[in-house]
Amino acid sequence: MTEYTEDAVKAELRAWLEENWDPNLGLFVWRDRLAESGWGAPHWPKEWYGRDLPVAMNSVVEATLKEFGTPLTAKKGAAILAGATMIAHGTDLHREKFLKRSLTGEDTWCQLFSEPGSGSDLAGATTRAEFKGNRWVVNGQKVWTTSAHLADYGILLARTDWDVPKHKGLSYFILNMRQPGVEVVPLKQMNGHASFNQVFFTDAEIEPEFMVGELGDGWKIATTTLMHERRGADSMKRNVQVTDRPERIYREEAEEIATALAPYTWYPQRAGRVDLVFERARETGKNTNSAVRQEIAKLMIMAKSAEWTAQRARTAQDMGREPGPEGSIGKLVNSEIARAASNVHTMISGADAMLSGEDSPRVGLIAEILVSTPANSIAGGTDEIQKNIISERVLKMPKEIRVDADKPFRDVPRNTVSTDR
Repeated sequence: MTEYTEDAVKAELRAWLEENWDPNLGLFVWRDRLAESGWGAPHWPKEWYGRDLPVAMNSVVEATLKEFGTPLTAKKGAAILAGATMIAHGTDLHREKFLKRSLTGEDTWCQLFSEPGSGSDLAGATTRAEFKGNRWVVNGQKVWTTSAHLADYGILLARTDWDVPKHKGLSYFILNMRQPGVEVVPLKQMNGHASFNQVFFTDAEIEPEFMVGELGDGWKIATTTLMHERRGADSMKRNVQVTDRPERIYREEAEEIATALAPYTWYPQRAGRVDLVFERARETGKNTNSAVRQEIAKLMIMAKSAEWTAQRARTAQDMGREPGPEGSIGKLVNSEIARAASNVHTMISGADAMLSGEDSPRVGLIAEILVSTPANSIAGGTDEIQKNIISERVLKMPKEIRVDADKPFRDVPRNTVSTDR
């Protein structure tokens, strides 16, 4: 296809669907067809399960697939981030082995970046990978890893050189999560969920061909992953609907949705549930309270401004631009909105906002909002990190003074027990 008009894309996709769509297929079989045709990731290169279409056409393709009632390609966990990173930095071996199975959902992924002693300072990672014999051997710990208990593979940032500055001593790997030496331990949250995990590595092994990029390229490649993550920080806010039809493909999709989205059920509460504010104000009678009305107005102004910021980011993506600092702006704004929404819900419900159980506001939903919103300021990079990115890359302010930028990492004081030997 050389014509990239919306009508041309729709027409070609509809013709393909008329020939290939069958609701009695298995879910993986259907997604395999989507991947092989290029309609599963149309903005990817043709040689790697795409159609070289502009990113702007993704929404057109997705809408057309939904019109036919077809399941989309898998969008579970860190699979999207892994795919985008491999397209940008991976080898043909990585793309051949992993890309299609990520689209079909046959392989699931997790992101192994954060550590107990260096959550915000990602470059301070101390999980180490040492080359022994003919492979890399990994020891250390990661934390806040969503869906690690379900993952087949993880994208891993590990330290391979302790004698260079910290940003230069990291490398990026693809790690088999199903091997001996990888232990996943769930973390119980104060909102009652257990979406995250700790992951412990004890002599876990990685074959040399599963390093992504070159030795020491880890920081550069991780930045690509994080830019995609921040741009898509609200992707789990989308409503994923189970199709209530009896054909095989819909039954299998419903089972997948139940499993894949279980760790994310509290994410709308994490964002503050702005959508409930008007309804809650009316049902409690607080819509006549001038102070509450003022805070609701402020919240809605912020939410609408954030929506416009997100639209600008999507427009930049549609124009084919690489993810940039607009993702940090959007994420920081979303944190502010979550805090403001939590404050408004507290004003509306009063002390009852702290209650849970059958007779509490929205059967404990309001209380869950209050204890979930702090996570928005931490996950995917703290507010402080986003402010640094915005100040340096958007406002062009001088970089924050660092005392560890040029020191060998081995000599940098750390707030955790050293794992180098």
